[in-house]
Amino acid sequence: MKIDVLSLFPDMFTGPMQESIIGKAIEKQILDIEVTDFRQYTIDKHRHVDDYPFGGGVGMLLQAQPIIDAYEDLAVKNQDQGIEKGRVILVDPAGKTFNQQIAEELATEEHLTFICGHYEGYDERIRSIVTDEYSIGDFILTGGELPAMVMIDAVSRLLPGTLGNGESSVDDSFSTGLLEGPQYTRPADFRGMKVPNVLISGDHKKIAEWNQKESLRRTYLRRPDLIDHSRLTDLQKRLLREVREEEEQRQEK
Repeated sequence: MKIDVLSLFPDMFTGPMQESIIGKAIEKQILDIEVTDFRQYTIDKHRHVDDYPFGGGVGMLLQAQPIIDAYEDLAVKNQDQGIEKGRVILVDPAGKTFNQQIAEELATEEHLTFICGHYEGYDERIRSIVTDEYSIGDFILTGGELPAMVMIDAVSRLLPGTLGNGESSVDDSFSTGLLEGPQYTRPADFRGMKVPNVLISGDHKKIAEWNQKESLRRTYLRRPDLIDHSRLTDLQKRLLREVREEEEQRQEK
């Protein structure tokens, strides 16, 4: 996958996008990330990329010219390399909230372009090249770089060959529609806190059922809105009933 990023602060991507799993994906040539400083494309003699909004208002807006010119230049270079334009994502507080389902959808693309905003907002004409607008939540950040990194990370780890275990991304929280349950590693007894006996019993059927039940429990307690009853299997429905009964009894004590 090729990922282009248009940003005023390309150095922000230098470290995070070259470390850990993403760094390994780049080494394996599964992923190619290129960050372009769109300030280099401004025609303003003072190298400004923002200006006051027509009609008045607070703050400055990013101009359409530098961003669109940068995008079009990249499009030509990519086309010469046989890379299609793909999806163009505007990182914007007004966008649709990014989630795992969107990450999985974007992971099927061959090329993504992220536009990172700054200042008060964008000249509306920038949206003429945009296919999608996403936000990572209802809070304010100084720019679109950090949200873009979050989305790139979520998408990149889903690319075939990125994770060592092909099943890892499938079992992650939100991928199954439920939160991931508790997990343990050695030692089996740490300061008197012991691993549940079922996990060291060697009974794979019971372990699988325990994992499902605890996944349902965590989702029921923390994010009940994620539970889609129409998608639950008969076993999961039974386990969820048990979870409810157990939690109700626990509250009564």
